Amino acid sequence: MSTGMRYKSKLVNPEEKQDHEKQYVGFATLPNQVHRKSVKKGFDFTLMVAGESGLGKSTLVNSLFLTDLYKDRKLLNAEERINQTVEIIKHTVDIEEKGVKLKLTIVDTPGFGDAVNNTECWKPITDYIDQQFEQYFRDESGLNRKNIQDNRVHCCLYFISPFGHGLRPVDVEFMKALHEKVNIVPLIAKADCLIPSEIRKLKERIREEIDKFGIKVYQFPECDSDEDEEFKQQDRELKAVSVFPPSAPACVFKMKAGLDSSSEHLFLSDAISKEERFESAPFAVIGSNTVVEAKGQRVRGRLYPWGIVEVENQAHCDFVKLRNMLIRTHMHDLKDVTCDVHYENYRAQCIQQMTSKLTQDNRIESPIPILPLPTPDTETEKLIKMKDEELRRMQEMLQKMQQQMQDQ
Repeated sequence: MSTGMRYKSKLVNPEEKQDHEKQYVGFATLPNQVHRKSVKKGFDFTLMVAGESGLGKSTLVNSLFLTDLYKDRKLLNAEERINQTVEIIKHTVDIEEKGVKLKLTIVDTPGFGDAVNNTECWKPITDYIDQQFEQYFRDESGLNRKNIQDNRVHCCLYFISPFGHGLRPVDVEFMKALHEKVNIVPLIAKADCLIPSEIRKLKERIREEIDKFGIKVYQFPECDSDEDEEFKQQDRELKAVSVFPPSAPACVFKMKAGLDSSSEHLFLSDAISKEERFESAPFAVIGSNTVVEAKGQRVRGRLYPWGIVEVENQAHCDFVKLRNMLIRTHMHDLKDVTCDVHYENYRAQCIQQMTSKLTQDNRIESPIPILPLPTPDTETEKLIKMKDEELRRMQEMLQKMQQQMQDQ
């Protein structure tokens, strides 16, 4: 085909172009308009972390968002931890990635579960969540609704110790106290302390106990059929069963040559010969802010005398699945559930209490006792029907007059 023929084949008929422009209204650009406005405004997200001390909460949060939120943290000794009460500490940081701004607030709960007597140790946490709901309700009901700050807690990562045989009583009571107020995502902390069979059994035990005690944890929404293929793939990976090597602690296996002449390093993926599969939730996670060099690659992980655990290797833990769920696929859904379910329940409860109190106050202040209405007799019913019939005739006359005026 000649150059001239190729050029002619690309020409568009002007009449067809005009017809297309006439049929095109333009509301298909609305998603682009919303996208531009949202990016310009920025986003906010509040994440709560809870669990006993020493489970790697701070490390995991720093690993998730690639930032250091705990620069000035003071580590307490054993005596100070015993005397410590549950605190609520907020860390706020502004993150920008590819022009998208996120105001991230981390709500930390140091002191939770560390005391000998943990009776109602979750009360300061539930009070804090209710306070944020109350503040948002007041701002929403006020006159100036233009710049409302959303400080409601959108998600709570609850860290479960890997050293027990399931949920402790304090774990059960904590989640039951919060599951109607916030989206709870349970995590098995420090998964590199367990061998895969232990992780599988612990996950099964935790799922059974969650069902047994009627705890409502965050449920992943179903993927719509009209979603793009990339999102469907991410959703399938998130809900897919975990794959871990079948033997040894999460980083113990047969030694073999590694990085250099002076040391021997091993990788968990090197030991996978037979896969052991089980459901992902609750996620078994490992956190690390240390970058190690292994096999010519720089990875975030933990270096042990017997090998290396890679944080972002799905053969080692569920860290990548947690990050994808929390940030890349379900962050907006977590905010929607907070607004449409948890906050609406709180708002309906507040309105009901206010209405009840107002009715009660009116009854107390009223000098005339409220008497029951008498049952209408036959004459009264006839009178009401006559009045209704008269109103109907008047409405018909008004409609006829309006029709005549429009015709003129």
